[in-house]
Amino acid sequence: MQKNMKLNGKIWLITNNNNLINDIDTDMIFHNRYLAITDINQMGQYAFDNLNGWKDFAKESEKGDIIIAGKNFGSGSSRQQAVDCFISLGIQAILAESFGAIYKRNAINSGLPILQIKKINLQKFNQREKIVINLVDGSTNSEYLEIEPFSKVQLDIYQSGNLFSYGK
Repeated sequence: MQKNMKLNGKIWLITNNNNLINDIDTDMIFHNRYLAITDINQMGQYAFDNLNGWKDFAKESEKGDIIIAGKNFGSGSSRQQAVDCFISLGIQAILAESFGAIYKRNAINSGLPILQIKKINLQKFNQREKIVINLVDGSTNSEYLEIEPFSKVQLDIYQSGNLFSYGK
């Protein structure tokens, strides 16, 4: 399976008071009250349901959107649904200043592109602005955003679809 190495989508700046929100844990992404849901197609409607100010995200997001968040995104439990809810919505990628270790591993294993932000000038971006991201070299179409490129392993897993397909 050959996937596109350049992503083109509209951004969601996950902010509060014009600052990227830090420490968005897996309970804010996909609350434990929904853990009985096992159908990935049903998970998306609950994305950010427990994140103050972002309850309508799932209704307003569109397939191909890209999330930009602060430090320690996905901290907390090893809740796979916190990755799967974004896959269900068709979110193309998540960019954050850093990721919780377990979340990072779950996202990579699931083939969901996550990229670490090296530098961002948040004031130069508008909500729902289009950006282009090159997964291989980390370049973007904005001089106000720098990201780390995919590692070799992350690129291989992404191109395969997920860890299980990569292992075959």
